[in-house]
Amino acid sequence: MNKDYIQPNNWSIIEEGFDAENVKVSESLFSIGNGAMGQRANFEEQYSGPTFQGSYIAGVYYPDKTRVGWWKNGYPEYFAKVLNAPNWIGINVLINDEQFDLFACKKVQNFRRELNMKEGWLSRSFTATLQNNIEIQVQTKRFLSLNLNEVGAIHYQISPINSDAIITFQPYLDAAITNEDTNWNDKFWDTLHVSHENHQAFIQAKTMKTDFYICAFMESKVFINNKYVLIEPNIEADANYASFSYQYNVKQGETYTIHKFGGYTVDRNYDKSELVSAAKTVLKKATELGFNAMLEQQKTAWENIWKTSDITITGDVKAQQGIRFNIFQLNQTYLGKDARLNIGPKGFTGEKYGGGTYWDTEAFCIPFYMVTQDQNVARNLLEYRYKHLEKAIENAKKLGFKNGAALYPMVTMNGEECHNEWEITFEEIHRNGAIAFAIYNYHRYTGDYSYIIEKGLEVLIAIARFWQQRATFSTTKNKYVILGVTGPNEYENNVNNNFYTNYIAKWCIDYTVENINRIKAEFDSDYTRIMYKAKLSNSEIEKWKDVANNMYFPYSEEHKVYLQQDGFLDKELITVDNLDKSQRPINQKWSWDRILRSPYIKQADVLQGFYFFEDHFTQEELERHFDFYEPFTVHESSLSPCVHSVQAAKLGRMEQAYQFYLQTSRLDLDDYNHEVEEGLHITSMAGTWMSIVEGFGGMRIKNDKLSFNPQIPKQWEAYSFKINFRNQILKVNVYQNETTFELEGKHDLEILVNKKKVTISPNSLVKV
Repeated sequence: MNKDYIQPNNWSIIEEGFDAENVKVSESLFSIGNGAMGQRANFEEQYSGPTFQGSYIAGVYYPDKTRVGWWKNGYPEYFAKVLNAPNWIGINVLINDEQFDLFACKKVQNFRRELNMKEGWLSRSFTATLQNNIEIQVQTKRFLSLNLNEVGAIHYQISPINSDAIITFQPYLDAAITNEDTNWNDKFWDTLHVSHENHQAFIQAKTMKTDFYICAFMESKVFINNKYVLIEPNIEADANYASFSYQYNVKQGETYTIHKFGGYTVDRNYDKSELVSAAKTVLKKATELGFNAMLEQQKTAWENIWKTSDITITGDVKAQQGIRFNIFQLNQTYLGKDARLNIGPKGFTGEKYGGGTYWDTEAFCIPFYMVTQDQNVARNLLEYRYKHLEKAIENAKKLGFKNGAALYPMVTMNGEECHNEWEITFEEIHRNGAIAFAIYNYHRYTGDYSYIIEKGLEVLIAIARFWQQRATFSTTKNKYVILGVTGPNEYENNVNNNFYTNYIAKWCIDYTVENINRIKAEFDSDYTRIMYKAKLSNSEIEKWKDVANNMYFPYSEEHKVYLQQDGFLDKELITVDNLDKSQRPINQKWSWDRILRSPYIKQADVLQGFYFFEDHFTQEELERHFDFYEPFTVHESSLSPCVHSVQAAKLGRMEQAYQFYLQTSRLDLDDYNHEVEEGLHITSMAGTWMSIVEGFGGMRIKNDKLSFNPQIPKQWEAYSFKINFRNQILKVNVYQNETTFELEGKHDLEILVNKKKVTISPNSLVKV
């Protein structure tokens, strides 16, 4: 398999030449989505080679019963699975009664696949020779509409090259689908009804256990030489399937085209009895517009997204392609239109990790959405967690916590914990800290304090209660310790006093107390309401403060660094550069026991703390900790290189920062971890954006102002990005010798550049 076959291009992902070995990887890389649904880049026609079929509907999941050898108290009953939904894209193609199948063709030439990120569509073109020696030319294009987000559109065109041919298009709906990822091979879907009328077909289905009701639908039109022809199709249907056959005797050189419209209506948006009528309504809108007009709307919708979210890079096509691919996939996954939805680590590109919500959203994704879109998008992500507060309190109660303490789940669809590896489910409790940090991050960036008053403080109080109860007073150390945890670095399980966990626990308590004091001083009636609702007393707050003020942090006097956790220096400290390359990645080559005893770090713990709380530490401390830990880091988490890129840039090590940037931006395009066929790393893509904006651009919030410390890799001529800061758009252009700022807004904006105040007026260019 060729891992480096994607052509460098500023605006597109392009594959040239057909190689069956690359099909599953390409199905991930060329995935499309519109926030409400998404699909892997499976071929429309039948394909008998190795493939990973996947069409997904946002928010629809199945509680797959946990598969463990023995049960543990408080253990989640299920692992939620994002479901492979009924397939609407399928079009069987018969040429003189032979099934067209690229895997079975005698020859495939001039194969080209393109994902156009500027305009939001996927295409293929090629010539193929079938076993019956008919040679055909094929061109396809499809997209999932941003404007009509329940529907997608397919243009599929065939031209016989060497003779006339009887060509049959068979568009179909298929509900007899299964998941790649399943614990017990359960049946996930129950098909309720299959119906068809007037070139339209509908499959109504519901998920087992969770009872999500959906309607998959389709309608097709056929054209000869781009002129519509009315063909009454032959219809086949059974309990899970419906297909229409449109047959035509196509002359050599003529084009025979089908436009297929399909998608899903879901009971999140309609009463379940109205799903078919809702599908008819959206099909009417789509077919009246037609494929070409819908495509023009798609281009305009993406143009509007790129206006604020694009990052341009001059002089480095691979770097440019990498960042745009990351931004494109983030916007395909989540557009912030529905506060009931969140971001899965694989988005709509695969089934690994179950499609649930992780701490990645708060730690890595919120900054991207907050800065490139309206601040309400970020607020929706915060409100998602507020709505799950009672469930988080229930999760903690199952583990023995009381008095309204909350432990947010490691993985969730509806607020319930549904992750089932004990060392993560019970021990990776630092996720609580990321949720609190996101509230802080939102307020410092937007200046919107209303969220903390209305909802955020309740979340902070419940999290502070958890940390106070989770800490243990050690008489030996005369400090509070936190035992039996797993930090972000999952290559060290069940450790004591993980630095990052202890530090964020202390910070959460301090931040909660700070906000209680502010609301008491400035918003008296809200203070009374919140204290009454939370049943919070001053004596309880004093207990919290005792824990925060006396928290233990493992530290090495010899190395002058905080330690990952107690006992880290007991390990055999062999650095990564002494690891045989044949042993990488260690998570695919070593036993878990060997990994746990090694010093190797999957993802930074101490440095993650320094990233969140950089103002708490000096530049010299950052440099010392970076130099100590980076040599032990294998970066086998997709969330690792971006943090290191930001910190290397802060230390002025631009070559190292650039190499980390390439690793994170092209993690999937170059398949660094040899796993892209399972799906893309959506949440780490937000980290790529951070690498440029926070790393190279040095963007921070200082004293309630935007602050920049711009640098540029020597490989680039220039780069630019935009910041939506408190409803004004600031464009930053960084060149080798200067930085310019332009403001779209109504008011002057005072910013800091290299610690000096600079005032930007609307519609003017300021050079620094």
